[in-house]
Amino acid sequence: MEAQNKEPKVTGVGGIFFFSDNPGETKAWYTRHLGIETNEWGSSFESRNIANPEEINMLQWSPFKSGSDYFAPSKKEFMINYTVQNIEGLVEKLKAEGVTVLDDISTYDYGKFVHLMDNEGNKIELWEPIR
Repeated sequence: MEAQNKEPKVTGVGGIFFFSDNPGETKAWYTRHLGIETNEWGSSFESRNIANPEEINMLQWSPFKSGSDYFAPSKKEFMINYTVQNIEGLVEKLKAEGVTVLDDISTYDYGKFVHLMDNEGNKIELWEPIR
């Protein structure tokens, strides 16, 4: 089914991003104590879609250097990435509902992204993975 025919909505959590005074030390702590294997971006956790077991989903876990402007304009110390279907339709719907959409949809080899602000001043990243 084409994305344009799917209801524009969130389908899962795609990432958890948070500030760290020293991201390298934080990743090393999680590796040493909790067994989380990390790379320069953090760690990726794979899971399968129960409704479609052939589909592998990813959740990205990443500490960012405290003060990074990647979360701006939010003043919060975290950002959640949600996976979505029909990102274009969802952005259109959000704009019509008066939600602050911070940028245009960007497309990469691994998916489409856009950022918005919620009612509490949290920056949210929406990601439509390319399967």
